[in-house]
Amino acid sequence: MIDDTLLEAEDKMDKAVETAKDDFATIRTGAASPAMFAKLLVDYYGAPTPLQQLASISASDARTIVISPYDRSAMGSIETALRASDLGVNPTDDGTVIRINMPQLTEERRKEYIKVARHRAEEARVAVRNLRRKAKDTIDIAVKEGDVGEDEGGRAEKELEGMTKRHTEAIDALLAHKENELLEV
Repeated sequence: MIDDTLLEAEDKMDKAVETAKDDFATIRTGAASPAMFAKLLVDYYGAPTPLQQLASISASDARTIVISPYDRSAMGSIETALRASDLGVNPTDDGTVIRINMPQLTEERRKEYIKVARHRAEEARVAVRNLRRKAKDTIDIAVKEGDVGEDEGGRAEKELEGMTKRHTEAIDALLAHKENELLEV
């Protein structure tokens, strides 16, 4: 029972770290990256649809993103979603594709992105700590009800603490890497 609880907690903590990694990929750095548009939703015939389902997204060079819609009638909706997003981009439509020239990041904008990255890292850390708390409560209940011994419960809690520490350190490492990317000029 305790092993199941620890396995479940570790699995969910791994997912929290993966989610943080995906969130960091959507934060813009100096170079243009298709991952920045991964979470962008487009109003397509009244339904919010991920941009990746409506178009192929590629980086033609370090500062240009090219979006090729599968359905030409969706170009207006895609352009509207891009302008309304918090990415600060100005798309241009040439009739067949949408091009986005990424402006050079200013010092002020870099600092804003670092704040966003730190906020997302803290959200991931909170998720990991909440998972730890849930698992610890489950272990405490098992010990209290006599399903497992106190020694085994203590061992499981130590293992849980180590697991939590590893995952929060992984999130911190991802954050440090993202901050370095953002500060790189």
